[in-house]
Amino acid sequence: MKPDTDYAEILAVSYRKSFVKQWPHILARPALWSIAAKEEPMERRDFIKQGAFAAIAASSGGLSPSWAASDTMKNMGPIAKRRLGKTDVHLSIIGMGGIVVMNGTPSASKNIVAEAVDRGINYFDVAPSYGDAQQLLGPALAPYREKSFLACKTGKRDKTGSRAALEESLKLLQTDRVDLYQFHALTKMTELDQILGPDGAMETFEAARKEGKVRYIGFSAHSVETAVAAMDRYPFDTVLFPINWVLVSQANFGPQVIQKAQEKGVGMLAIKSMAKTVWPASEKKDHPHSKCWYQPADFPHEASLGLRYTLGHAITAAIPPGDEAYFRLAMDVAQNYKPLDPQEEQSLLHQASGVEPIFHRGNDV
Repeated sequence: MKPDTDYAEILAVSYRKSFVKQWPHILARPALWSIAAKEEPMERRDFIKQGAFAAIAASSGGLSPSWAASDTMKNMGPIAKRRLGKTDVHLSIIGMGGIVVMNGTPSASKNIVAEAVDRGINYFDVAPSYGDAQQLLGPALAPYREKSFLACKTGKRDKTGSRAALEESLKLLQTDRVDLYQFHALTKMTELDQILGPDGAMETFEAARKEGKVRYIGFSAHSVETAVAAMDRYPFDTVLFPINWVLVSQANFGPQVIQKAQEKGVGMLAIKSMAKTVWPASEKKDHPHSKCWYQPADFPHEASLGLRYTLGHAITAAIPPGDEAYFRLAMDVAQNYKPLDPQEEQSLLHQASGVEPIFHRGNDV
């Protein structure tokens, strides 16, 4: 099923606008935009590939457009997949967060989802707290639903509230089940106690799994201590957790969760791979990244290295920021993914020295 608007034209405009908005310094190398600026139509798959090459060139700090159009890069395949924990599911190493389509239009949502699927993404994640994302993602994903892995979340901790949230999400997403249902943003130990206690939300999750409305049960968390405790107290299928170069190197935040997930056979999913630090007080309410509550990596090259750092850990997949420019960059990187070499990792970690992390350990009480 093709989107209802010319695909190549939409992507040309979108690539140009998103990169110009987020990284204006790239305008200093206008040749990088020669592909996206073409007016003549091209085949959908060819445009996606060429657009990806231009973005990778832009994010690599000086690689020439001729590299982007080389025969080697034209043969770049779809995004690779990895097994999810103990399941028989294999997910693309990059997922698409619902925030990407939030506050967009149905047409734009259909096009970005179609592009993601075409490039090899089969993992989509959304939540009720992402504004109108469920309403937009559901219809856009419908043509690909049977081949996609759809994850949703709820912030409700009680049985009654979580049941109502699940049914509403299914309705808005226009589907009869989600592949993964997650407790959203667990932080305090008291939240975990409530979920697992009498009339807690876990009763809804388990009942919904028996009903066929939920396939796997997981959680996302922003606390090392709570995430580790959750995996010790219940056989979760997945954990979604911040794994990034600043958090690991400056706060020792994250390795403990990866280790516990490996011990328990829990599928490890990552967020915040391209996050860098907190916003200064003067910019918290006035910054160019409306879909990022944190300050993301400043430049495409650093963001690319950050994502590759995260993907180099024992994780199944990473969900990039909901900002479209970063999501497109993440798809480009994923299609050409290779682990960081020692020099790249050393340089990245050196740049993190003294940077304020967005989370710290001990935030569970």
